[in-house]
Amino acid sequence: MGPSLSDLPIRRNTILLAAVTAVNLTVLQLVAAVASLTFVLVTGFESLLGLGPAIFLTAAALTALPAGRAMDRFGRVPVIVGGLVVGAIGCALTAAATRWDSTPLVIVGFMLIGAQGATNLLIRTAAGDMYPPERRARGISLVLFGAVFGAVLGPAVFSPLFAGKEVDADTMTIPWLAAGGLSIVSMLIALAVRPDPKLIGERIYGASGAQPSGPAAPLSEIVRRPGVAPAMIAALASFAVMVSVMNLTGYVVVDHHHHSQDAVFPIVGAHVLGMYALVLVVGSLIDRIGRRVALTGGLLIVAASCSGLLFFEGVFMTALLLFGLGLGWNLSFVTATAELADKTAPAERGKLLGFNDLLAGLLGAGLALAGGLALDLLGVAALAIGATVLALAPAFLITRIRPAEQILR
Repeated sequence: MGPSLSDLPIRRNTILLAAVTAVNLTVLQLVAAVASLTFVLVTGFESLLGLGPAIFLTAAALTALPAGRAMDRFGRVPVIVGGLVVGAIGCALTAAATRWDSTPLVIVGFMLIGAQGATNLLIRTAAGDMYPPERRARGISLVLFGAVFGAVLGPAVFSPLFAGKEVDADTMTIPWLAAGGLSIVSMLIALAVRPDPKLIGERIYGASGAQPSGPAAPLSEIVRRPGVAPAMIAALASFAVMVSVMNLTGYVVVDHHHHSQDAVFPIVGAHVLGMYALVLVVGSLIDRIGRRVALTGGLLIVAASCSGLLFFEGVFMTALLLFGLGLGWNLSFVTATAELADKTAPAERGKLLGFNDLLAGLLGAGLALAGGLALDLLGVAALAIGATVLALAPAFLITRIRPAEQILR
């Protein structure tokens, strides 16, 4: 017999996973702030400014499903650690690309950092493993709350590296090297997570009195379970709109609104705070208002925040709008994650969340590329209006889908 549920180090693992999230989000803030600019400065193709984020997001999307399947087979920690190692290598290659003006290196670097981004998102799988359904949204929120510290750490680390410097490729070298070092720190923290959260999830599943699940159901069957469709619709729309707007905002602030490069980091920091600062409140709120309301409410906040980009150009108001964008994503994302976790046994969880992230990442990459072209050809208004519509449409669709109560513990 193994240890009882009360003896398992759930609190310790939660703190460690929150710390991994904090350090990892510091790295991903650099991606959000300067991926578009780095790609333009290295390649010289200004009209393809959305291609940099699109490469990152596509790589993350294509990594998500195999990473989720690997989590179900080998455990959560080995996949998280592997992603961080790959990301550190990607940051080093991107730094080399900025020094040598190498387009192939920046592409490969962005692809590897994208793989890190995919495994970072799947940390929520580990979080969902360690808590029963009635506390799952709050458990996921506790791990995601670590990103609040990442929101503070990002500007503290990277803003001084850009302050008072010319916007050129060489300026990007040291920040990308620093990001690689932070990825290694994150990896060392992840190695301390024991036992693997998947093992804890299996014990919780067994202790709930649920019947043994047997072999994991095929993905085609899982996605047809009641409640999965609205959760995935909200997750796809909120994530894709959020990441495309977030990754293009840095370029908007510097090139269209003519602010300095270091002004981007407080804006991205505000965005990350919106994504995670209220996550503990959001977890409890979801339990009170219901998941259907939370899914649609998050999308409506995303839409309102994107529409505000039509009217404001200052750093403070842009930061406020990006905070709202992050908050709306948070509400939809935590709700969708808890809902998808409820619909799966532990051996199916990584697969479903990985598939969701595959679709969301590909959609986000397409929107980033299309948004970059629209931004270059038509201006900020096209980006703002398009993002608003893409958030509103699925919110309406979700209200037309019948609710479901099925839960797999």
